[in-house]
Amino acid sequence: MTQAVDVLLQVAGLRCPMPLLKTKQALSSMEIGQLLRVETTDSGSWRDIPAFVNLTNHKLLKQEEQGELFIFYILKGE
Repeated sequence: MTQAVDVLLQVAGLRCPMPLLKTKQALSSMEIGQLLRVETTDSGSWRDIPAFVNLTNHKLLKQEEQGELFIFYILKGE
C-alpha cells in the first residue's frame, strides 16, 4: 500500500452487522480521496464489505486475511 492510511477502524470482536455499519459511518465522515483501513474478526465481513463497496463510489483497494483478522483498504469516493 503506497498511500498512507487516513482513518483506522478497529472493529475486531464486533459481530455482523456492526463492522459494516461502522464502516459506512466512518466513510460518511471522511473526505474524498482519504484511505480507510478496516480491521475486523467477523468472517461475514469478507463478503459484506466488498459487496457494499461495489454498490458505492468508493473503491476497495485491497483485502487481506491475517490470522483471525480481516483487513480492508477502502478509498473514499464521491
